[in-house]
Amino acid sequence: MLRTIQPCPEHHYYFVTGKLAEPMVRETVDRLAKQFGFAYSIGVMPITVAALITPKWLIRHLNPPSIATHVVVSGHLDTGHNELDSQVQIPVIYGPNDCREMAAVFGETRSIDPPTDYDIQIIAEINHAPRQDLQSVVSRAAQLVSCGANVIDFGCDPSNRCLQIGDYIAALVDQGISVSVDTFDSWEAAEATRHGASLVLSVNSSNRDQAVDWGVEVVAIPDTPCDKKSFEKTIDFLSKHGVTTRLDPILEPIGTGFANSLLRYTETRRDYPEHEMMMGIGNLTELTEVDSAGVNFLLLGICQELGIRSVLTTEVINWARSSVRECDAARRLVHYSVKKRVPPKHLSHDLVMLRDARLHPYTKQAIESLATSIRDNNYRILAENDSLYLLAANVLISGSDPFEMFQELLDRPESDNVDAGHAFYLGYEMAKASLALQLAKQYNQDQSLDWGLLTEPENRHRIRRK
Repeated sequence: MLRTIQPCPEHHYYFVTGKLAEPMVRETVDRLAKQFGFAYSIGVMPITVAALITPKWLIRHLNPPSIATHVVVSGHLDTGHNELDSQVQIPVIYGPNDCREMAAVFGETRSIDPPTDYDIQIIAEINHAPRQDLQSVVSRAAQLVSCGANVIDFGCDPSNRCLQIGDYIAALVDQGISVSVDTFDSWEAAEATRHGASLVLSVNSSNRDQAVDWGVEVVAIPDTPCDKKSFEKTIDFLSKHGVTTRLDPILEPIGTGFANSLLRYTETRRDYPEHEMMMGIGNLTELTEVDSAGVNFLLLGICQELGIRSVLTTEVINWARSSVRECDAARRLVHYSVKKRVPPKHLSHDLVMLRDARLHPYTKQAIESLATSIRDNNYRILAENDSLYLLAANVLISGSDPFEMFQELLDRPESDNVDAGHAFYLGYEMAKASLALQLAKQYNQDQSLDWGLLTEPENRHRIRRK
């Protein structure tokens, strides 16, 4: 595990690497030495690829200078640290696997455990649930719970009463799932609560009289979003009859009163500080044609600061299809941020999905030096500084069009090892590299691009020689 250290002028760090990475290590360490003010030397081991170094092998070849106060080795060796620590006479520091991330050793980036605490409840709605069969609803509910939902909202069909609503609710409750029901139909609400639903969305002047008999918590809303008086009358009525209530002034989409609706949430919190509140954030994410992660995060931040401790979301539209997972990540970040009174930065990269938090580019000189160091015909692909690079022994091809680069490779005598398998592999990797350039993402060969919480680990598919 990478641990940071505090560099000082009295320290002399001995960086261990292989032949292939020597140019990049020298360039990176030279910059860091100037930045942090430490002395250093570099030990180039008699091996091409540093990642192949083992603790036993390194002990036989390690010969740090007498002035060295610390040895810095690759994080690949962390699994054998006990053996190294016992044999090396000075402290051993286990850095990152990629030398370009070496700054993390000296605390350039903060290392904080991802926030885990939260106090905002996610209510995930299954829209038009009665149009699906019972098993589909149960399966979908289980999936939403696994993504972070605390309550599953059974969204009724306003045009058709669901006569089997009791069966649906009972099936969900039997799975240990907390259930709310989204309906203005008093009969549906009564049946749902009788079979285990613990929350009814929503109540206004049209059904508040019946809400007294349901015996569960309800969400109070105004008759129309701007009708504050009807909202107040419903709240007073429910309070008078002892009905536990959450307040939702209604979030309106951009273009129909979004800013004013945010003001209503602030005013409602001021006027009713003792009440729980809910915000239906799906009204914005579903009706705003942008990726939902940033929208969800901002809305969760507003909720955290106003003490709104439940949100209603849904995943109907494709650009919001991961909203529950996004809200789950966002609520942890905003809880930490508000509690610690710090900006929500350097806490987690789960919601940095389109672009990466930072890039670690090679300079053109480092790439050229790397190219001259390669002695084998295995292809390396880089995506740096608006260009793609394809490197192997006696090969350095750069450009922006993978098709043109591949044709250039085939026209060279060195391409006699490019069979169908190689071609497929290179095409796959260069497509990833092109996408990384387009979106300003970090590309690392044989590794998946970083899509935040949507990242799927990628098996290493590099062609292996028999």
